[in-house]
Amino acid sequence: MIDFIGSIPVIGGPLVSVLPFLIIITIVVFVHEYGHYIIGRFCGIHAEVFSVGMGPKIYSWQDKRGTLWQIAAIPLGGYVKFLGDANVSSFKSEPIEKNNSFNNASLKSKTLTVLAGPIANFLLSFLIFTSLLLWHGKPSNKPIIGNIHTAFSNGYDIKTDDIIISINDRKISNFSDIYSFMYQDTSEQFAKYVLERKGKQINSIGPFPSVAIVGSVMPVSPASSAGLKSGDLITSFNNVSITSFKQLQKLIIASNSKKQNINVLRGGEIISLSITPMLREFQNANGDLEQKVSIGVSSSLAISPSIEAVSLFEALKIGIQKTYLVIIQSIKQISKIITGEVGFENLQGPVGIAHVSSDIAKSDISYFIPLIAIISTSIGFLNLLPIPILDGG
Repeated sequence: MIDFIGSIPVIGGPLVSVLPFLIIITIVVFVHEYGHYIIGRFCGIHAEVFSVGMGPKIYSWQDKRGTLWQIAAIPLGGYVKFLGDANVSSFKSEPIEKNNSFNNASLKSKTLTVLAGPIANFLLSFLIFTSLLLWHGKPSNKPIIGNIHTAFSNGYDIKTDDIIISINDRKISNFSDIYSFMYQDTSEQFAKYVLERKGKQINSIGPFPSVAIVGSVMPVSPASSAGLKSGDLITSFNNVSITSFKQLQKLIIASNSKKQNINVLRGGEIISLSITPMLREFQNANGDLEQKVSIGVSSSLAISPSIEAVSLFEALKIGIQKTYLVIIQSIKQISKIITGEVGFENLQGPVGIAHVSSDIAKSDISYFIPLIAIISTSIGFLNLLPIPILDGG
């Protein structure tokens, strides 16, 4: 879909850059403002206007409670204006004696109404994470082959649902054992597999697990700028044939952030791209920041695990955990900005969110919906901070 939009003459490029951001910000802000609205209504506070978008209205209707619902011309955010608000940021107007105004509401009602926006954002994130788990399931840790990368799906006697007993004489008890191959710097492109298929043991040759396959592309990175996509098999870097992801990492570090040629196999065709690695900050296993030269991709395996269904209880539990994790990461990031460990530029504003959403939509659309959940929680958390300008659209 994104590729089709991008192919539209003249307007395709700008649309691909702007449309994902507008979709995300409209959904997140609508849910945020609806949280304010519905709890305010429950507390007896009258909403005069609920606007999707900002600026002049292009369509509106009034409900039986007297609230004007409108779609505005500028699709950036939105707002709810309560009786007694002077503007969309809920600053007080002249005193209004009506009992159903925001100014005359009890402290409890005001507090609940203000908190409802961020809580609605957290609930949206929780529902997205939970729904995705119920829909897609989660990767199993059993040593069962789920999918085989298209570059290796033909020519090898390995199939989906095969149980892996060993690879290169190394016993495989669970799928986590296979990830250990990713740390090997080897020129081997093939490996010996012992498989179980329909109760029978089979000896076969298959791809070495740690070939240089792009797992995901970091937004606003050299990889996203160059046009790398999830699933690309990197075949050469700086005219050197690539046989493992570890080898690729060494060549990237040795590049000294100079422009390089990179070839990838995508859809059965070799595609030549140019990329300039850059020095970036990363969080290591200890939580400390360190700098290293990178292009902004994570690795993937030639074979992927099978997907198993999750129960409703497990999906709810993981949904809460993921939402909580985003909140904790937001707190850590804000803390590091306050203490000066990282620069203020690391706090993404609308322009940063636009770049991230556009890059993710172009590189791997499957990450787009989880991005809505992440941004929703982040915006919800920021609105809990005592900074009035962050609210009101």
